[in-house]
Amino acid sequence: MENYTYNSLILQLEGLRITKTNKHPVFLFLLLTYVFILIANVGIVFLIWTERSLHQPMYLLFCNLSVNDVMGNSLLVHLLAYIHVPPSERFIHYYECVMQAFTSHMYGTNAHTVLMIMAFDRYVAICNPLQYATIMTGKMVIKLTVSAWGVAFVLVGILLGLTIRLNRCRTLIMNPYCDNPSLFKLSCDSVFINNVYGFTFTVVLLSSSIGSIILTYSKITAACLTNKSKSLNSKALKTCSTHLCLYLIMLLSGTIPIILHRFLQYTEYRKISAILFYIVPGSLNPIIYGLQSQEIQKYFTRLIYQPVSLMFQ
Repeated sequence: MENYTYNSLILQLEGLRITKTNKHPVFLFLLLTYVFILIANVGIVFLIWTERSLHQPMYLLFCNLSVNDVMGNSLLVHLLAYIHVPPSERFIHYYECVMQAFTSHMYGTNAHTVLMIMAFDRYVAICNPLQYATIMTGKMVIKLTVSAWGVAFVLVGILLGLTIRLNRCRTLIMNPYCDNPSLFKLSCDSVFINNVYGFTFTVVLLSSSIGSIILTYSKITAACLTNKSKSLNSKALKTCSTHLCLYLIMLLSGTIPIILHRFLQYTEYRKISAILFYIVPGSLNPIIYGLQSQEIQKYFTRLIYQPVSLMFQ
């Protein structure tokens, strides 16, 4: 039963429905996944900032994706804390819930905006290679980074600002974590403006993201077809396929929970897919980029073989 306390600051999280026998395996899986995501992404960022050979726009822009993955997957800490807590005792403060929702939507929006600026970098590198150094300066990298995070901050700020203004008459969050739809569903006021802005926000973000990727890769494909250099084309194919792979993983992971929102009988599947939206890209992004980059591969090879060679000397 829902508690209809008016504007209560204490909310109840429904969370995941996990049987007693599955609690420990699920806890271990989420813990190991979070540790891997944290080590892999922080390791990539540390490597790029410490290795001078990796101080290139492509790698510096990728740091944004790693930072975003670490930020988004901080929600796993909250899930871990509540796994062994009975559903009736899973409480969260309203302001903490709002911050969690802000983090959640910043992660999703940043995933699009960061991949858009990375696509721009690949476009300049392949279609205007002679002007690449002139265009993609340190200042341009900073401008692109600030614009990606700034646009996301403004869009998400307005989204949650419209929700915070609402009065609440419910306290049950029917989700494993807090997000904007879960918050405005607590209200008994009209949420028409929230629905209109939320729909507009989603349409603008997805159309801008997908449109920019299609436009960018159309021009890159045209440039590759007119370019007779096999080495340049193979290099372009390698870097662009990596970026496109990251984008498709993010898009697919984010689309599944949205589709499942329409089917109430699949509530538990929707909850699991919502968690996978953070786990899958956060785990695969550093692996895919690490495998693609020869510079990163060389560094890790040196890191592994140096201690081994010293042991046998």
